[in-house]
Amino acid sequence: MNILDKIVADKRKEVDLRKALIPVKQLENSVLFNRVSPSLASALRASSTGIIAEHKRRSPSKSVINQNENVQDVAIGYANAGVCGMSVLTDGKYFGGSLDDLLLARASVEIPLLRKEFVIDEYQILESKAYGADVILLIAAILSKEEIKQLSEFAKSLNLDVLLEVHNLEELQKSIMPSLDMLGVNNRNLKTFEVSLETSKSLSTEIPEEFVKVSESGISNTSAINELKGYGYQGFLIGENFMKTENPGENAKKFVEELKRI
Repeated sequence: MNILDKIVADKRKEVDLRKALIPVKQLENSVLFNRVSPSLASALRASSTGIIAEHKRRSPSKSVINQNENVQDVAIGYANAGVCGMSVLTDGKYFGGSLDDLLLARASVEIPLLRKEFVIDEYQILESKAYGADVILLIAAILSKEEIKQLSEFAKSLNLDVLLEVHNLEELQKSIMPSLDMLGVNNRNLKTFEVSLETSKSLSTEIPEEFVKVSESGISNTSAINELKGYGYQGFLIGENFMKTENPGENAKKFVEELKRI
C-alpha cells in the first residue's frame, strides 16, 4: 500500500462519518452555498504571474512545514500579494488541515479558493461549496475515468471550477473531458516523493489548448516559472516555498513582484 492508497482508505471512512453527522440538506442550506464563485481559470488566463499560493501545515513527505501561522493571516497576506487564487488543504490526518481553514480563509479574502482535498465522493463537493470553495481538485491517480466525469460534472452543476491533477501521460489521457477547466501536472512522484519539472515539460504538448495548464510542486523560483511559461503553463501552484518562511504572505508578495519585473 503506497501513501496515496492509505490516504484514500482513511478518506473513505472519514467521508462516511461526515455524511452521518451532517446531512446534505444542512450543507445546501448553508449561508455560503448560493454565493457566486469567481473563476480561478479566468483569473489565471488574465494574469501575467499565475500564482496559486497554498496554505499547508505539513505533508507526508516533509512532516512539519509551518504550524505557527494562522490561516486568516496567510490568506490576507496572499491576497495582498496579488496572487490569482489560494489553495487550502483540508485533509486533517496527513496535512494538518480542516474545513474550518477553508471557512476562515473565505471569511478573510475574496480571491478564488481551491479546496485541496482527496475527493472521492459528491458529498465532498457539496461540502466544498458550503464552506466557501470556488474550485475543487480531482486527482486522476485515485479516480476512474467514470468517476472523474461524474464528479467534475457535478461540480460544474454547482458552478465550481475543476482542476484535474495528473502525474503521467496515462492519467492525462484518461482524464481529458469538457467538464474540466484546468489540467494540473504534479511534478512530485507519489511513490518516491522526488520532484522534477521535466514532468510538466514532457506533458505540456499533450494538454489541449482549451484547458488552463497548471504546474504543481517543486516550483521555488521565478526562473522556473518563466521556463514553464514557455511550455504554455498559465498557473503555478506554490505552497511549501511560501509556507516554510515566517511570513508566507510577505514572501509571496516579493515573489510576485519579482515575476512582474522579469
